[in-house]
Amino acid sequence: MSVPPAPPPPPPPLPPLREVIARHGLSASKALGQNFLFDAQLLGRIAAIPGPLDGKAVLEIGPGPGGLTRALLAAGARVTAIEMDRRCLPALDELAQAHPGRLRVVEGDAMRIDHDAQMGEPYAVVANLPYNVGTALLVRWLGAAAWPPRWRSLTLMFQQEVAQRIVARPDNAAYGRLAVLAQWRSTARLAMKVHRSAFTPPPKVMSAIVHLEPAAMPEGVSPRVLERVTEAAFGQRRKMLRQSLKGLPGAIEALDAIGIDPRRRAETLAVEEFVALARVLS
Repeated sequence: MSVPPAPPPPPPPLPPLREVIARHGLSASKALGQNFLFDAQLLGRIAAIPGPLDGKAVLEIGPGPGGLTRALLAAGARVTAIEMDRRCLPALDELAQAHPGRLRVVEGDAMRIDHDAQMGEPYAVVANLPYNVGTALLVRWLGAAAWPPRWRSLTLMFQQEVAQRIVARPDNAAYGRLAVLAQWRSTARLAMKVHRSAFTPPPKVMSAIVHLEPAAMPEGVSPRVLERVTEAAFGQRRKMLRQSLKGLPGAIEALDAIGIDPRRRAETLAVEEFVALARVLS
């Protein structure tokens, strides 16, 4: 009777992240908007926000030396990480070798890469986004022409002020274009606040994590039209709609058609009213 071969030994434990960073001579780049997180417990809590990840595909933007990447791998995810800082690639390669077949590192600019093509399957996005591209990436994900999108959830770190703008409601100083674009066909919630002291180096501002999931898309509305409407309306947010929207062909007539007083200001309109306006203009 043959004896089955013994299973391979488990991989050796990973060295502490601080040791990896020191060994590779890494430091956070201000130009790239980097701030490193070392607290494994905090990173584990972030990785848990989107729910169970065992065996699921996850896209991470800007992993740096791999702090959050470690937490995602520990949760069982299959991670594709896009990193443009070549200094971090050796540290990420070590992490990939410790988790064979579960971490793929793509070198490049996340703003120029087709995320759906890279993933090739439904995926979650979990990222401590570089501050200098976070909003632009969010608007890109939210503006997908095809809906529901290939991504199944977005769990994203922002400056706290930006996070509050994403989840804000009408008649609030934080309410604006970003809130409408986030909420018209997705649900958005502030999942966790992160103190500036958790980062190395500490940023000057507090941070927060927003979790978004796609919802049903209102019929008859073009995402591009909604973007133009919100850009015009909030571009002069202190002015009445009859002033801020006068440069948008048909907008004033559309307000009358759906019964919105043109003397109102953009910050008083509910998301549903912006959607109704965009539907008429679409």
